[in-house]
Amino acid sequence: MLDVRRGDGPPAARNFTFSGLVTTDALIDRDPERIAATVRAIVKTHKALRADPTRAAEVGKRRFPPDAAELIAAIIERDLPFYNAAISEEALNGLNRFAQSIGLLPEPVSYDQVVAARFRDLWRL
Repeated sequence: MLDVRRGDGPPAARNFTFSGLVTTDALIDRDPERIAATVRAIVKTHKALRADPTRAAEVGKRRFPPDAAELIAAIIERDLPFYNAAISEEALNGLNRFAQSIGLLPEPVSYDQVVAARFRDLWRL
């Protein structure tokens, strides 16, 4: 298994994929506070896990079989450097390259078409 975040694979693939919160413009327009609260919750969770990655085991024990739950804290701790609620323009450029390379997009989409930048102030850890 390749982990392009850590430099496995070709450098151009680094931002081909990443996690993200997806919603519609209609929901953002209709209930921006709900979206803001969700972003704040994600950032708060990232902060809590950075402070104490073992907290993930508490949740893991409630959600996963015991053998899997034991692994959660170690995986979270290993991946903490990649926890980031922000989507950079560099990341979007990589995502555009990936989508174009597999024929999903005929041309790149702009940052403002994809990212709800009006919530940018909430992303900071």
